Amino acid sequence: MLVTGGTVVTMNAERRIIEDGAVAVDGDAIVAVGSRANIEAKYAAAQTIIAKGKLVLPGFINGHTHVPMTLLRGLRDDVTLDEWLRKYIFPAEAKNVTEEFVRWGTRLAAAEQMRGGVTTFADMYYFEDAVAEETKAAGMRGVLGETILDFPAPDNKSNAAMLEYTEKFLKRWQGDALIHIHAAVAPHSIYTCSQKTLQESAELARKYSAPILIHVAEMKKELDDSRAQNGTTPVQYLDKLRILGPDTVAAHCIYVDDTDRKILAQRNVGCVHNPSSNMMLASGVAPVIEERAAGVAVGLGTDGPAGSNNDLDLMEEMDLAAKLQKITRMDPQALGAKAVVEMATIEGARALHMEKEIGSLESREESGLDSHRPGRAKRCADVRYLCAIGVRVEGKRRGDGDHRRPRGDARQEIADSG
Repeated sequence: MLVTGGTVVTMNAERRIIEDGAVAVDGDAIVAVGSRANIEAKYAAAQTIIAKGKLVLPGFINGHTHVPMTLLRGLRDDVTLDEWLRKYIFPAEAKNVTEEFVRWGTRLAAAEQMRGGVTTFADMYYFEDAVAEETKAAGMRGVLGETILDFPAPDNKSNAAMLEYTEKFLKRWQGDALIHIHAAVAPHSIYTCSQKTLQESAELARKYSAPILIHVAEMKKELDDSRAQNGTTPVQYLDKLRILGPDTVAAHCIYVDDTDRKILAQRNVGCVHNPSSNMMLASGVAPVIEERAAGVAVGLGTDGPAGSNNDLDLMEEMDLAAKLQKITRMDPQALGAKAVVEMATIEGARALHMEKEIGSLESREESGLDSHRPGRAKRCADVRYLCAIGVRVEGKRRGDGDHRRPRGDARQEIADSG
């Protein structure tokens, strides 16, 4: 397949932008990226997507969400995170969430995310085996974590049952990680999991070389309670328990000080910023600029599409992430277009520890990968959805029109902003 004639925003190491560019895809791997003239001279394809007048970007990465919650959208707004969880979400989930509920919620979320250009997402929920099946059926990629708690969940009523289910989940999807499903362990947080649960969850994840997904330092109450109960911050408490590492993805990371940021960087923990959620629940403003300056990989997430956010729109998260940093610092240059596009693509990939597979438009040679290991090549799923919206495929229209036309010279803004 060829994608030709668009402005190719590669997000490679040089952040190269190619006017009248093209991308060549063979099977599920990107084999060449360059000018349209060069690519069309070298490659013939059964399918060609004409992307003239479009931006061709890597697929967006939704680094933190709870996709089945699409069916709980609008359940309760205008409350704090602690009240929202304990008075509304946890009771509603206990009453309503079944495997069938999870399947339909995941199907809806997949359609919504693909329409918005998201090709990879990280999820924490229940019946995650069903989430994995529906994600794979949709042709998306997921880092999918089975949630572990210290109280009964919709799918498992005891901590032991949760760990047993999660181990079976990890075993089932181990061989699928190169293409669609990265099975993960998701201890919910330090305020819903005991020290024992956190450590057992991390031990299970590392037994299978699986990612660890966890909410970290999301609200002021969490910080205050951790200082009172553990004598330190949430990040330093998790580090003391040896939870943090290059396999960890920490959602939110709002209440983190200089020491916390150094620890996150040293342990190669990926952080995921969720501006809509943090604003809607009045949880706080993540120090994204300081985290990035400390060397922490910071991606973007929508969080759950119910109450903490009511959609799965990563374009909105890019917009709000930039504006939130600008207004809180009273600096219009605080976080520019280039930075938020990085967070939605290559930095989001780094946050999920998947930058060798996704996040940029590069061939395996351009990305420095071994050409004899196609499983590690950049995947074509990272281009096909976003640039298929409203463009011609072999002379026919695909998609439902240009409902997201960039205003002004978006290409120059991406190139020049920091």
